[in-house]
Amino acid sequence: MERHRNDRNPDQPRAVRLVGVEGAADQLGVHVRHIRRLVNERRIPYIKWGSRLHFDPVELETWIKRHRVPEREM
Repeated sequence: MERHRNDRNPDQPRAVRLVGVEGAADQLGVHVRHIRRLVNERRIPYIKWGSRLHFDPVELETWIKRHRVPEREM
């Protein structure tokens, strides 16, 4: 039986659509300059291919959740 492109094995990892610096800045609601500073300080997960930076939106969401400060109960 032939497999079509959209018929993926659930045991295989999902295909990741990476975003650039602008996409990461948009997702986090910050300026591009802030993303570049976080990368320079190695405080945010990123992938570097040559001179280009790429970000996995799912990893960014995990990073956001990990750094979330819970609100204080009164």
